[in-house]
Amino acid sequence: MAAFQEKQLPKDAPVSAKALNWVDARFPLTSTWKAHLSEYYAPKNFNFWYAFGSLALLVLVIQIVTGIFLVMHYKPDANLAFASVEYIMRDVPWGWLVRYMHSTGASAFFIVVYLHMVRGLLYGSYRKPRELVWLFGVAIFLCLMGEAFMGYLLPWGQMSYWGAQVIVNLFGAIPFIGPDLSLWIRGDYVVSDATLNRFFSFHVIAIPLVLIGLVVAHIVALHEVGSNNPDGVEIKEKLDDKGVPLDGVPFHPYYSVHDVMAVAVFLIVFTAVVFFAPEMGGYFLEYNNFIPADSLKTPPHIAPVWYFTPFYSILRATTSDFMVYLMAGIAAYVALLLVKSNRSAIFKVAAIVIGVAIIAGMAIFDAKFFGVVLMGVSVMILGGLPWLDHSQVKSIRYRPSWHKYIYIVFAIAFLVLGYLGVKPPGVWGALRVGEHIILNDIAQTVSQVCTFIYFGFFLLMPWWSAAGQFKQVPDRVTYHPH
Repeated sequence: MAAFQEKQLPKDAPVSAKALNWVDARFPLTSTWKAHLSEYYAPKNFNFWYAFGSLALLVLVIQIVTGIFLVMHYKPDANLAFASVEYIMRDVPWGWLVRYMHSTGASAFFIVVYLHMVRGLLYGSYRKPRELVWLFGVAIFLCLMGEAFMGYLLPWGQMSYWGAQVIVNLFGAIPFIGPDLSLWIRGDYVVSDATLNRFFSFHVIAIPLVLIGLVVAHIVALHEVGSNNPDGVEIKEKLDDKGVPLDGVPFHPYYSVHDVMAVAVFLIVFTAVVFFAPEMGGYFLEYNNFIPADSLKTPPHIAPVWYFTPFYSILRATTSDFMVYLMAGIAAYVALLLVKSNRSAIFKVAAIVIGVAIIAGMAIFDAKFFGVVLMGVSVMILGGLPWLDHSQVKSIRYRPSWHKYIYIVFAIAFLVLGYLGVKPPGVWGALRVGEHIILNDIAQTVSQVCTFIYFGFFLLMPWWSAAGQFKQVPDRVTYHPH
């Protein structure tokens, strides 16, 4: 263990230098600043896609600060919660602004995080050596979903109450333990004061602590291996005689100033929404949530907030008829693994056993259970990207041109799932030809097709990502001063 040592400064050194020296001897302030900002070298060819990580950190700060002020006046009581929100909106000085910043911030968080994940997909930021960075990111996304769901109940409006009722009841579809699990989550036989109190505790204490820890781990892991870039070139492989990457620039001041501009643009849009359209046509704040929760009056259409709807659509798409196609799809996928995979015989036997077990399970358990399973797997499968992508290169820039169309089809399918999840079932009605009904529910059929596209993108990635003629990746990053 090294002995305590304080740097000796001249007697006439400034007071600020002496104070910093005193702190540095006891806490790694300067070394942390250098490691993560002034001497953290990032690739010099970053584009606008790389601003969303900083924006996500900004929105996290906005949510924490506004949440603290909301908690000062909010009452986690089933009889007082809705009235306390109205009190914040009407009587607390600037309470309406804080509440709208928090509600808009929730949607802004998911918009920024979704765009951050798109950048990771486009440039292969999940590839070696950044697998752990990506896994921390997926864990952050899961925490965000839990945080948003817990917070969605707190206003105690109609959509809060019934949305929580529907989502918690989904756990009841799990065989054997489902009913008891739902009861344990709610703390009562219906969504009630007990549910509100435990969701409030998780929303303001437990999940934020985990979320902040994961964000710190995400940043530390990123700075350990270095940032990716649009070319997918590892800048640490080309160093000067001082060990500094030839294609790197210090994050501060270059990108810290660069991010200030992105923050300015974001805040202009953010404040415009807060002041002029905080409900965003019912997508950010639903109209039914301005009505107090009533356990005796069910809204005509219950749907989660927009950022959950792609996964909710996958749940709704899983019907008894759709299960037949799922079984056929699983059988075809196992056959593909047997024919096209170069893995060992043990792997192929395991694939057959797992495939048969899943198909048998589909025959035994109902569609509702497998809808819940697919909804969960649709999020968890993101964590498998580092091992599903077998491409020779990281960046979309150097992949075959037709790979871009796969990403476009996937993005369209995801957006369609999100749109249909907001709408009530049967929004497009039935497709008729004369007196014959070809499709009973067009929207359901479209969501089922998009569900296949969504999972096909990931499950078929080991083959399509490695196919085609790849372009030559440059030795150094391509950089055009601007």
